[in-house]
Amino acid sequence: YGHSNQLRQARAMGDYLIVGVHTDEEIAKHKGPPVFTQEERYKMVQAIKWVDEIAPGAPYVTTLETLDKYSCDFCVHGDDITLTIDGKDTYEEVKTAGRYRECKRTQGVSTTDLVGRMLLMTKAHHSNIDEDLDYRKHTDNFGKGPKGHSPWTGVSQFLQTSQKIIQFASGKEPQPGDTIIYVAGAFDLFHVGHVDFLEKVHQLAEKPYIIAGLHFDQEVNRYKGKNYPIMNIHERTLSVLACRYVSEVVIGAPYAVTADLLDHFRVTLVCHGMTEVVPDKDGSDPYEEPKQRGIFQLVDSGSNLTTDLIVQRIIKNRLEFEARNQKKEAKELAVLEAMRRLEEEKH
Repeated sequence: YGHSNQLRQARAMGDYLIVGVHTDEEIAKHKGPPVFTQEERYKMVQAIKWVDEIAPGAPYVTTLETLDKYSCDFCVHGDDITLTIDGKDTYEEVKTAGRYRECKRTQGVSTTDLVGRMLLMTKAHHSNIDEDLDYRKHTDNFGKGPKGHSPWTGVSQFLQTSQKIIQFASGKEPQPGDTIIYVAGAFDLFHVGHVDFLEKVHQLAEKPYIIAGLHFDQEVNRYKGKNYPIMNIHERTLSVLACRYVSEVVIGAPYAVTADLLDHFRVTLVCHGMTEVVPDKDGSDPYEEPKQRGIFQLVDSGSNLTTDLIVQRIIKNRLEFEARNQKKEAKELAVLEAMRRLEEEKH
């Protein structure tokens, strides 16, 4: 949702947004192993509602030639530094030409932070007990180089505001003739599997209005175990709202799909993917009511990607990721140091 927020801000600066997405090879060379494959990433970015078009295989260093190729007036990046493998600013050329704009980085989240949460897999971050030492030790070595702390790579906490939700929400009410479809789940680490499922659901009707019910963290923890969800309810809300197939989100939806909920939202269809449906606390089927009404449908997304699988990919690459983050941090700190020196020389 940090990436989505950047794309939302970029889109607001112009009329048409083209997003360049790098290949796996390019990312591995400059940053370290990507978590998702390039095909998965192309699909994810295309599913974000502020994106008009993607440029697959975009070069890591943005040149004027690339901007001209896609008839772009300017390019946008966050206010954090990105450097090439040899420590150069990747946006130098477009900045010099005056074809660069900047948007604010989303406070409180980074890929690094999420990877850190995945590597922990403890129950601690959903309970009131003090974080166990293992957790603290790990977050410490994850977002810090040997010296100091870069403001971009560190682990931080996301704070939700009503303003942020409004910015992400479509604000569209269902129209006469819309098919109101309800889906529910954790939607944790919003990924391609979710996108494939929502796209399939979206294709079930001519005018679909999809409402996604998101379960509270404790509820997800009850049926998923371990330290799920990795993203809290606020983070999951923004991630789902950024998807072009979703019209509305119910924050903290009841686990059982009740008659009240179906009537309140005038739901015509309830869909669930091919993942296991865990019984409710009292052992009942959470989809009993929509099944009785004959409005329940299983939808096969054709994707086997799950949040679990993503976490497994991360754990497999754990050492590479830790090395990557420490290298990234060292580069960022070097740039900060250089910037500080320049300031001093001016005075």
